Amino acid sequence: MERKLGVNTWIWTSPLRDDDVPELAAHVASLGFDAIELPLENLGDWDPKRTAGVLAKHSLAPVLIGAMSPGRNLVSAPDTEIAATQTYLRGLIDAAAALGASTIAGPFYAATGRTWSMNEVHRRATYTQLRENLAPLVDHAASKGVMLAIEPLNRYETSLINTVDQAFDALEPLLGPGLGIALDSYHLNIEEQDIAAAVARATGHIAHVQVCGNDRGTVGADHFDWHGFIRALDLAGYDGPLCVESFTPENASIAVAASIWRPLASSQDALAADSLGYLRNLQAGGLR
Repeated sequence: MERKLGVNTWIWTSPLRDDDVPELAAHVASLGFDAIELPLENLGDWDPKRTAGVLAKHSLAPVLIGAMSPGRNLVSAPDTEIAATQTYLRGLIDAAAALGASTIAGPFYAATGRTWSMNEVHRRATYTQLRENLAPLVDHAASKGVMLAIEPLNRYETSLINTVDQAFDALEPLLGPGLGIALDSYHLNIEEQDIAAAVARATGHIAHVQVCGNDRGTVGADHFDWHGFIRALDLAGYDGPLCVESFTPENASIAVAASIWRPLASSQDALAADSLGYLRNLQAGGLR
């Protein structure tokens, strides 16, 4: 299956601003990508309608990415914090509609890096609270023709949803037109005992897929079973984009949040371009 291949602007900068969009969009297109992931870390960082025009000039399909920074929580938090998080996520949905993006991906349940111990009773209650606080947002997304794609993260970044099975435990009653699951090869590699089985489990609900090397670096320059992963996505019928997500070590806050302590490639451009080349060859059946 031939999918669009995209890249996240976090590879080069954070936070993304209006002034960054024209240059980065042109650069991403010049590298040969078909799609672009645009993080909206805070509402107002960049203008969705203006950005839609820029992307159209370069024939880049947009995916909106949300950031669950400290204080953004839909569970086990003060009511004011939950309400503010809902306001942020509602703003993301509206921004996606203005941008022309059909998908918003991210770990939309708790602040990234927030972990706490839960017994089974506590976990069930927390999942119930998550569904209650997500439900109006899922309805809003569906009304706008947008899908929230909720991403399981590894155990070091969250204690709430680490696996596809846990995503179903937490979200299954809400899965549908406004809500799906985002898969990220980095987190799958850490948490899933059988990655192909996890992809198969998500069949029908895979809303977005992000990829990078198992060290957060270049796709293909690692030990991940890319052939098996692509075949699993084929069997699951996923025909959306594959988007390379990594991070710049030059931004201190994002480097700490993503635990980027060393360069992951000879340059950020090389990380993006080499990943693209590998994925293009892989999808064309040229790598065995």
